[in-house]
Amino acid sequence: MPKNVPHPGEPKRPRATAQPPVPSAAPAASATPTPQASTGLAGLGALRDALKADAARRERERAVAAQTRREAAADADLFRREIGAVSPLSAPVRAPRTVTPPVPLPLQTRRDEEAVLHEAISDEFDPEALLDTDDTLYYHRPGISAEVVRKLRRGAWIVQAQLDLHGMRRDEAREALQAFIRESVKRGLRCLRVIHGKGLGSVGKEPVLKGKVRTWLVQKEEVIAFCEARGHDGGSGAVLVLLQPRLANPQSAAIKPGLEP
Repeated sequence: MPKNVPHPGEPKRPRATAQPPVPSAAPAASATPTPQASTGLAGLGALRDALKADAARRERERAVAAQTRREAAADADLFRREIGAVSPLSAPVRAPRTVTPPVPLPLQTRRDEEAVLHEAISDEFDPEALLDTDDTLYYHRPGISAEVVRKLRRGAWIVQAQLDLHGMRRDEAREALQAFIRESVKRGLRCLRVIHGKGLGSVGKEPVLKGKVRTWLVQKEEVIAFCEARGHDGGSGAVLVLLQPRLANPQSAAIKPGLEP
């Protein structure tokens, strides 16, 4: 049987139809650069120029610095040639200076002690020579008339503060009286009442603090007069004290007008 001839009993096969030719791919893109590529190349060029300019600037600075160093060295050489050889001066030996510091003076301590002595009042002071006597003991500083004492006794000045010394020992009463007068002066008070008691509860029924209070009051420069209180103000168990006036007294309204000594 000839080759390539189908057998009579073999089923027929469909013939392959010719496929149309596949179109070829699109031609390659043109090699012409896009606008983005052009911009990138321009940026690289600018960077290159900046680097060159910076390198040139640094080179100029190095040249200037080198020139400055050469000129300084030349000036130093010229100075040494002009001066020539030198030798240091021989300084004489000096004795060390010893300064003895002065002995420190306790100035503030002295001022404090003087202030304490100025304010201190003594129990040994005898006020009898300074006290005037009628039916009671009273006192007025030299230069203050007795009329001031009479007005004080009649109640011409309003009592602005009082101190009660009942139950205090002598030292406690002295300190309390000093503090009371000092504070009253600061407050600008004029008329005070000091209650020392009549001594009814003491040994021998004698007023221990009565004489001491008068002794202490005479020694205070702030006190210009005092007298025994009236009956309704304490009588013989209290004393009225008048302090010297102060300028710009903040409580002057508590003092009756026309009664300044």
